[in-house]
Amino acid sequence: MKQAILYKKLTHQLIQCQACSWYCKIPAGKLGVCATRLNRHGSLYSLVYGHAVGLQFDPVEKKPLYHFLPGSSLLSFGTLGCNFACSFCQNWDMSQINKDPKIKASIDKLIALINTASVPITPKKLVGLTLAQAAAGIAYTYNEPAIFAEFAHDTAVLARQQGLKNVYVSNGFESLETLNYLKPYLDAINIDLKSFSAKFYQRICRAKIEPVKENIKRFFRSGIETEVTTLVIPGYNDNPKELNAIAKFLFSISPDIPWHLSAFHPDYQLQNAPPTPHATLLQAYDIGKKVGLRYIYLGNLFDSEHSASF
Repeated sequence: MKQAILYKKLTHQLIQCQACSWYCKIPAGKLGVCATRLNRHGSLYSLVYGHAVGLQFDPVEKKPLYHFLPGSSLLSFGTLGCNFACSFCQNWDMSQINKDPKIKASIDKLIALINTASVPITPKKLVGLTLAQAAAGIAYTYNEPAIFAEFAHDTAVLARQQGLKNVYVSNGFESLETLNYLKPYLDAINIDLKSFSAKFYQRICRAKIEPVKENIKRFFRSGIETEVTTLVIPGYNDNPKELNAIAKFLFSISPDIPWHLSAFHPDYQLQNAPPTPHATLLQAYDIGKKVGLRYIYLGNLFDSEHSASF
């Protein structure tokens, strides 16, 4: 547990977390939406600072980033917790496990879970591991890095000092405060644009779409390499009109934003939808090309023609 930076004090020990666009107002002794940020006697603490999960080296293309240091390797890690609750989450055992009501009801049980499920590690050690493997940088991924913004920031500062790159894989729900906090040290980001429907975000992700759209603009205009991923789910967000709307939105920012179209596979709480047919992704690819997007890639299935051409 470490005291957080991104928050402000309100009244009567009430505080407002500023890590993400929920801007949670948290009473003393309570947690934010992500169940990792705790109001302790009127000050905000991160329960996951220095506690990594999923610690491994990945190719940058797995993030996916195709226009940033292709062929390089990144030390990748996340933490427990997330500010979304996507019913199709493929990393739910990291992002949602700490939200069990029986666990959240006891801060001691929550801390014990974090300690058990995580690897204790410092920012300095993370940078050292990256250098030892001659990797190009560090990816903050697997869950939403905004919720461990201070941990990511301190690691990114040290990484930049050693000539390493910093990469975010994000749901795009950062607050403006977090964006400004990380921006000087961030080199690339892949943002999930999960749908172009506010109802989809509300019902399927327990979230809001507008901050995501705004952040895609902000990150791109900040000069950070920005790529966008849409997981295409049959019957949920695969309508051609919706895919066309996503493509037009990205084109309005820049025709050069890479758009990754990923195939869905049933997982977590969304078991009733079938895997995405190849033909559906090809249709989405054609839609994006007709709109004018220059770089579109298919993922989560074999397609050498549409997955990694540069």
